[in-house]
Amino acid sequence: MSMWKEMAQKVIEGNPISKEEALNILNSPDKELLEVLQGAYLIRHHYYRNKVKLNMIVNTKSGLCPENCGYCSQSSISTAPIKKYRMMDKEEILKGAERAYQLNVGTYCIVASGRGPSHNEVEQVVSAVKEIKDKYNLKVCACLGILKPDQARKLKEAGVDRYNHNLNTSENHHENITTSHSYQDRVNTVELIKETGISPCSGVIVGMKETKEDVVDMAFSLHAIDADSIPINFLHAIDGTPLEGTHELNPRYCLKVLALMRFVNPTKEIRISGGREVNLRSLQPLGLYAANSIFVGDYLTTAGQDSTADHQMLEDLGFEIEFIKETTQVR
Repeated sequence: MSMWKEMAQKVIEGNPISKEEALNILNSPDKELLEVLQGAYLIRHHYYRNKVKLNMIVNTKSGLCPENCGYCSQSSISTAPIKKYRMMDKEEILKGAERAYQLNVGTYCIVASGRGPSHNEVEQVVSAVKEIKDKYNLKVCACLGILKPDQARKLKEAGVDRYNHNLNTSENHHENITTSHSYQDRVNTVELIKETGISPCSGVIVGMKETKEDVVDMAFSLHAIDADSIPINFLHAIDGTPLEGTHELNPRYCLKVLALMRFVNPTKEIRISGGREVNLRSLQPLGLYAANSIFVGDYLTTAGQDSTADHQMLEDLGFEIEFIKETTQVR
């Protein structure tokens, strides 16, 4: 039995790995990559079998953000030529929900740029969510930035199932990425969501000039805040942002990162998110031996893979989409 299989069995039996063992995953030689993935898959299969959750984003508000996040084309310091628009009206958000339903997406993610939502923006989302839940019964995730307690309560009452607020990077590396809000601001938002009774979603962006030790810290921080869903983004460097021209990743390292996240967070939904197409490239299918969730369609300001290609990939792997239509019908 390989050491990675032994480590996986240890995790399945309820014994967490150490930070040293986690770092060994990232430092493992490429000749052991398939063994590392086999270990991750044993854990993934134990908790999720071959089921895959599908997620889709609607970018309801683009650009116009006062924050200075170095990876983001929507930030105040970005010169990237992106579309900029204020909050979509309810009808446009509902059109996105219908599309998500047609694609057998389980979670529809309503995303808006900015430090945090205004009163009117929250009301707009609340109104849309109520109708989405009534008509499609989709699981809804909101991602609107830093929340106030009353805003979190309104979202919960409207039927928002999950709220995304990424840690993005390690606490040690945070100030190298943004200074307009603190790492603790992000942690506090996740804790508020948990207190409100909404399922917490929090993930990271890998490839932003962090160290391997930073990546290990990210994995353990996500475990510490007990995020139910963990989106793993791989930097898609955009011209006009401070991280323009940063290309540190290769597909094999990305797969090791996904395996690390599964070993450290064995029971959680691990989602391959932004940048998978340009960073995992031809090795995308292998990522699902560690992860059990992907985004379909486009991201915020970058294009994703055609949804039919995603469905074909899952079929070729012999994996099963977690369908929503078996339990709900359009009203």
